[in-house]
Amino acid sequence: MSRLPGLFRTLREAGRTALVPFVTAGDPSFQGTVPLLHALVSAGADAIELGVPFSDPMADGPVIQRASERALGRGATLRQVLAWVQEFREKNRHTPIILMGYLNPVEAMGAERFAEAAATAGVDGVILVDLTPEESAHEVQMLHRFHLDPIFLLAPTSSPARVATVKRLGSGFVYYVSLRGITGAEQQDWDEVARRTARLRQELEMPVAVGFGIRDAATAGYLAAAGCDAVVIGSALVDRLAGARDDREAQEVAMEFLLPFSDVLSRHMGKRT
Repeated sequence: MSRLPGLFRTLREAGRTALVPFVTAGDPSFQGTVPLLHALVSAGADAIELGVPFSDPMADGPVIQRASERALGRGATLRQVLAWVQEFREKNRHTPIILMGYLNPVEAMGAERFAEAAATAGVDGVILVDLTPEESAHEVQMLHRFHLDPIFLLAPTSSPARVATVKRLGSGFVYYVSLRGITGAEQQDWDEVARRTARLRQELEMPVAVGFGIRDAATAGYLAAAGCDAVVIGSALVDRLAGARDDREAQEVAMEFLLPFSDVLSRHMGKRT
């Protein structure tokens, strides 16, 4: 079974928002990927989004695009990403792992074979950025068969019909894209994000994670106080990791960057609306 329902139930009881960092598998290095995942947990990550490198990451900005290019240049594949998850599970059985990527590698492997391999490796949820909810029936069926959560994106432009479809097909949580743009872009109106998140939580009756544009702990704290269930930290972290000189420094950079987020979310325990 996916670890996500238990995580969000525990955090809801504690009144705390989840910290969910994103990193690209295979970047800054192959051998450093699993140690980096453990460092994220040590820094306070409640769950981890692990990016599957892809040659045409249309929803990602330049920072994550370059990370994917570097990982692919080293030979990263979907099977290698699953092998890293399995290695991570040798020491960590409790932190949820969500794969975030694109449909093409899954189609190349086959949806059923992918779902079985992901479940065996220890994956909990899957976000396929370019898989629309309306066209996802087969993939959702395969993911559910192997007790994986299909996680969908919603945006400020999402129609009521799409929200209803996501409510019917999705599980684990919903990823709310806080802005009209790619990862790494600037968000200017966090008040509107908070209002929209609150409405979605009521409509969907499942946790809502906010991502895209969260660059600092103060913003994470504001969203936590407003009641969002999780904050996703992606481009800002990946950008800092790109400058690490070696694997040890990458782990140190990740921990130094994430600790203020973890600290501010801990201070908001019990204060969520």
